[in-house]
Formats: sequence, C-alpha cells, structure tokens
Amino acid sequence: MIVTLTLNPSLDRTIEVASLRRGAVIRAAATHLDPGGKGVNVSRALLANRVRSCAVVPFGGDEGRRLVSLLSAEGIEMVTVPVAGATRSNVALAEPDGTVTKINEPGTALSPAELEALAAAVLGAAGSADWVVASGSLPPRVPVDVYARLCERFTGAGINVAVDTSGPAFVHALTQAPALVKPNREELSEATGMVISCLGDAIKAAESLRERGAGTVLASLGADGAILLQGDQVWFGRCALAEPRSSVGAGDAMLAGFLAAGACGQEALVEALAWATAAVGLPGSRMPGPDDIRRDDVRVIAADPTLPLRSGG
Repeated sequence: MIVTLTLNPSLDRTIEVASLRRGAVIRAAATHLDPGGKGVNVSRALLANRVRSCAVVPFGGDEGRRLVSLLSAEGIEMVTVPVAGATRSNVALAEPDGTVTKINEPGTALSPAELEALAAAVLGAAGSADWVVASGSLPPRVPVDVYARLCERFTGAGINVAVDTSGPAFVHALTQAPALVKPNREELSEATGMVISCLGDAIKAAESLRERGAGTVLASLGADGAILLQGDQVWFGRCALAEPRSSVGAGDAMLAGFLAAGACGQEALVEALAWATAAVGLPGSRMPGPDDIRRDDVRVIAADPTLPLRSGG
C-alpha cells in the first residue's frame, strides 16, 4: 500500500499542436483532460499496474469537483479533503517531437487547519502503508518547511517517506532525512548549486543530497536516463524511446515504478525507467499500464563520470 499526498492538485489539459508559434492562431490536433498533480499521478500509475494506492487530495470549487469526478471514474482509491479555495487548472502544449510547454496556475492557499486535516488524512489512510509519497509544488502562502514537518511526522509514525518537490521546500525536506528523494536534473542543480553537465556532476550532486539527509536518491536525467544512489551503490540506467509524445507525468511514473518494484536496487531502477519511458510515449498525462511498459528496452550500465548530458536533459 502506497499513500500519496498532493498539496496542489490540478486539472491538466494537454493540447497537441503541430508546432507552437507565438502570436499565431493554432488549431489543436487533439486534447486530453486528466487529473493532475505529482502525487495524483503516482497513484494513477500504480492503479494502472494493479498496485494498491490511496491518494489524499484537497479539492475546492468546480475544478475540484471535476478533479474528484475524474479520479473516481478512473477507480482511484482516495481520501478527499474539502478546502476553501478553488483547485487549479494547468495547460500543456505538446509538439510532435515531444517538446512540452506548460502553463501552471499557482493554486489555492491552504490554511493551517486544512494542512492539519490533510496530514491527519494521510495518517488515517496509512495504517498498513509501506510508503507515503509527499510531492508536488506548494500552493501560495504555504510555509516552505511544510514537507519537512510532514516528513518528520510521518517518519515518526514509522512510515517510509518519499519526497518529490523542488526549490526551498525540497531543501528543507532534506533536514528530516526522507527515506527517498526523486529530483530531476534541474532540481539537483538548484538544490546543490552545482552545474550539471556530465554524469559525474549528477552523481556528485546526488551524493551531496545524501550527505544532507536523504536516504536513497533516484535522480531522473531526462532523455539521458536516471541514476540511483542507495547504500554504497551507484547505478546508471537509460531507455531509448522512438516516438516521444509528452513528458508530463513521466517523473511521477518513474517514482511509481520504483516503489512498485520494492524501491531497492537495480531491478527497481529498471522498473522506474521502463514506466517513465512508457509515459513519455503516451498523450497528455496518461499513465502507462502493463501493455505499455517495455522492461527489455532498459539498460543498466557502468556509470562513466565523463559522459556528457544533453542540453535540457
């Protein structure tokens, strides 16, 4: 059982276009409306692969009710917490080469009472949980140490905590020794102040996160693959994709696959990369199911520190 907490969920509308031209009238090739937010996506990916999960989700306004309706239609097990503000809507413009331009609303502020209700909901749902995933951006005016405080509380209750966020919220969370963190390349650089241009830079940055409190580091490097630092081991894996469609939610699928595989070692890294790559090949923020996942396409190879990373990876 894996419980996910999304403080800033969303309705995600993805619009597929032939090309993005500023100032032009562009006709959409296709559109997709999905429930969104990092923790929500983790739960959706787990459900698609028959792994039990419970999503704890704040919701408000018409958008919030639509979000809950979409999650319910997918069969997501969830605990919903009503809040005063309205759930946000995000728009992603996806081009045929896989380039995605996202416009994210800031979301709605959460009061101390609403944050407490969400924390209590997680603890109530996590009686037999192996993991709690606390992930995503912070709504406006929510304290930047909120993930650190939640991590302390959930860890104190004997639950493994995985954190996937960015900026000051991520840095603060490290102080409470989360069992797992899943930064991307940009977040690695931001949290450590390091320029990451080769695989060795990424490994050093991940090692720095462990020195600051993180247990395991699973770092996604975009098209270059991912690294896993766990115990005294470092693994590097990659997976080729012929036709990328949308990178939205790929990192969430990666985290879901890693946890579904037991969150340990090379086999879990293979699962993580296979799920993430499958997600990139799907439209919108659709999460991959068993028929989409190609584990045999993943290669775990020796980590060459001099290997250059592609721009924007």
